[in-house]
Amino acid sequence: MGIEVIDITRSFGKQKALDKVSFRVAPGEVAGFIGPNGAGKTTLMKIIMGVVPPDSGRVKLLGEEVSGENVQLRQRIGYLPENNPLYPEMYVREYLGMVAGIYRLGKRGKARVEEVIARTGLKREVHKKIGALSKGYRQRVGLAQALIHDPPVLILDEPTSGLDPNQVVEIRNLISEMARSKTVMLSTHIMQEVEAICHHILIIHQGKIVADRQAGEIGEMDDVASQTILLELEDQVDAGLLQSVPGISKVLYLNDRQWLVSGPAGEGFRKDLFRFAVDKGLTVLSMQKQEQNLEEVFRRLTGNG
Repeated sequence: MGIEVIDITRSFGKQKALDKVSFRVAPGEVAGFIGPNGAGKTTLMKIIMGVVPPDSGRVKLLGEEVSGENVQLRQRIGYLPENNPLYPEMYVREYLGMVAGIYRLGKRGKARVEEVIARTGLKREVHKKIGALSKGYRQRVGLAQALIHDPPVLILDEPTSGLDPNQVVEIRNLISEMARSKTVMLSTHIMQEVEAICHHILIIHQGKIVADRQAGEIGEMDDVASQTILLELEDQVDAGLLQSVPGISKVLYLNDRQWLVSGPAGEGFRKDLFRFAVDKGLTVLSMQKQEQNLEEVFRRLTGNG
């Protein structure tokens, strides 16, 4: 078992940050955790880490229950926080050696430092102080410290924030490589990042999980507000006539036979379209539901579209 979150609720004063949140992330998965600012992402990640206690509910990592007292379990988590706090006056190898000492790696600590330096592409920069590194290399140092003790679970908060396009690709490739042997949960605002590397997508809004799907299923969701159909008719038809179909919200002309029509989610809208065509004596050649991209689904589920 990787990560299991069970009915987690957490409030700060009168503000409910998380409301009965539940989901599972399997070993070997990269789970993308996305939501608007203030949706509860960072709070939940801190609860998973065992840093912040929930008001109610449970978190299990690797089959064990997370708690502030379960220090050994917390040592099996690698964490890259959003702001990636580092010691700018320390050299790269020096800093990673210190982290290895914190995790009590003992004799294997030195070898492990060299392993993560190589794995995160830091060899060219080890002679520099962390404060002299570019944002991309500082992010690599953050990933290296999260990996130093070879944890089976990685929690990454905005891992590519502020990086240039080349650095983004390199970090994404590194995360994908790490996922082969670990459970990875990452928070990000970049939809393309989620689509590029995540197997599992979680969308949170106002403290509640509003989508929990495998990446390949997200575009087929029927529980969002609307859907778009590619409608092909044998005969020409006026746009005004199509707009008379119950529930239709948008009509886009493509050519004399093809239209993109939007309406409420579910089979009912497609049935209404077909009945409309029969009533008007029109021949339907095809009706194809258009897959939604992640950004469209996100905007609809979070009330911004």
